[in-house]
Amino acid sequence: MYQQFFNFNTAPFSIAPDPHFIYMSEHHQEGLAHLLYGINHGGGFVALTGEVGTGKTTLCHCLLQQLPENVEIALVLNPKLTAIELLATICDELHIAYEQNKQTLKGLIDGLNNYLLSAHAKGKRTVLVIDEAQNLSLGVLEQVRLLTNLETSTTKLLQIILLGQPELKQLLEKPALRQLNQRITARYHLTPLSYVDTRQYIQHRLKVSGGDPYIFNRRALKKIYSLSKGVPRLINILCDRALLGAYVDGRQAVSVKMINKAAKEVFGSEKIADRTTFVIGFLFIILLGLVASFLPKSSKPNRTVLPDSFTKPAAQIDIPQLSIELKKDIIKDEELNFQAVLENNKVSSLAAKVPRLAKLWGKEIKQGEGCKEVEAVGLACLFDQAQWEELIALNRPVIMEISFTESKKSYALLIELDEQQNPVFAINNKTSFPLQQVLKYWNGYYLMIWQPPLAKITTVYPNRVSDATLWIRRHLGGVYGEGNANLFDQSLKGKVIEFQKKMALTPDGIVGPRTFIHLQNTNPLDVSPKLNQVH
Repeated sequence: MYQQFFNFNTAPFSIAPDPHFIYMSEHHQEGLAHLLYGINHGGGFVALTGEVGTGKTTLCHCLLQQLPENVEIALVLNPKLTAIELLATICDELHIAYEQNKQTLKGLIDGLNNYLLSAHAKGKRTVLVIDEAQNLSLGVLEQVRLLTNLETSTTKLLQIILLGQPELKQLLEKPALRQLNQRITARYHLTPLSYVDTRQYIQHRLKVSGGDPYIFNRRALKKIYSLSKGVPRLINILCDRALLGAYVDGRQAVSVKMINKAAKEVFGSEKIADRTTFVIGFLFIILLGLVASFLPKSSKPNRTVLPDSFTKPAAQIDIPQLSIELKKDIIKDEELNFQAVLENNKVSSLAAKVPRLAKLWGKEIKQGEGCKEVEAVGLACLFDQAQWEELIALNRPVIMEISFTESKKSYALLIELDEQQNPVFAINNKTSFPLQQVLKYWNGYYLMIWQPPLAKITTVYPNRVSDATLWIRRHLGGVYGEGNANLFDQSLKGKVIEFQKKMALTPDGIVGPRTFIHLQNTNPLDVSPKLNQVH
């Protein structure tokens, strides 16, 4: 929402690893140089470590944009795998065929070796990049080491880059991994930014977004550095919240007072220990403490035969008419106090709101039940954090988490927007509040119910086979052409990335809940409940 107010052409402090926003401090330049050295010289391992949020993944994305044409990359983002699963993932990344139902270490390694020999004969080099490598088990790390034994008489066929948190350094120092540790030809530890770099980092991102690089005054910049300790991810979160606060107050500049207020709202206090741990813990407290078994189960793309309903466009899948019982007249009072109304509402808990949200989809679930029951009736939950404009772009009813104080949380069911685009909540009657009043208290977290295209398929990854791939092709077909294969190939990945950029999503090529919802919104016949429709 504040983008237009500050004349930004894009959000300047998104935490997505966008290489366009990367600020190359001296340490980041050295880190990238180590990665490029490892790729250009081949053989052995390269290790890049750094604290949470210092920019390792962003640096990796920057590296991928600078690769020589003759380099093939296998990127593993989730290393919590067995040795066989890891090898299968590497084969998927490199499009190496293998028996899906009969995976063995020998079969996968033989297939990988044949591919590497063929690539070497064509003058190509292959690099394996493993992110979050501190999560690899000792046994899997040993198997990774053995992959460097794939070689010709003169050349190693596979270069391996390990990215991880400081725990990776400790892991590599274990006696059981001394052989692997000895094969690391380049290693670098990425440290947080200095104060000067923090100031230049903030100004750089503001410039890239097309805004005024001096929105934050000198005292505010020093406070940001003191609170974030120079960790880019924390800088982004803090600056984003401070800009929203400035927008709500109608200010064109950010002061140290706004930074302190943003820190209390985002971090809970002005003292920062490990903010990433705080946020993760915060999410689990909400999900586990308020609603038992609230987190939706993750699911891998399956390979079942398409159901009959899939032969129809998604919009034709029957969803009962909305049946939430609300009075048609909307209370609209500019002086109505959002906090007072919500605090006086006896059913402002998250557990009480989930059944009402499900009812908008024509589904009945018992009071106090959560996402486990939502999934049981064929829907799915999305619990996430977003900016207001990102939330509105999804165009679905949603439960918003409201924070009046550091410890006092409440929940409001957003069901539509009025003619002035102010939020309308299901509080007693349908009640509209001025947007700026709501944004003062909304912490960005929300719970949304949505309809997966096929049962329990909520995420589809490139280079995998999935029945949902056909659905994705169909919904991109009107813009990008037809496709029938159920393999999520590189061509389709490129089309997904193009669509994600158009929708201002993270352009990672992975079709997750947000991308699915935006694809559904391209179909004018989609029957999902919307914020912009009359209930």
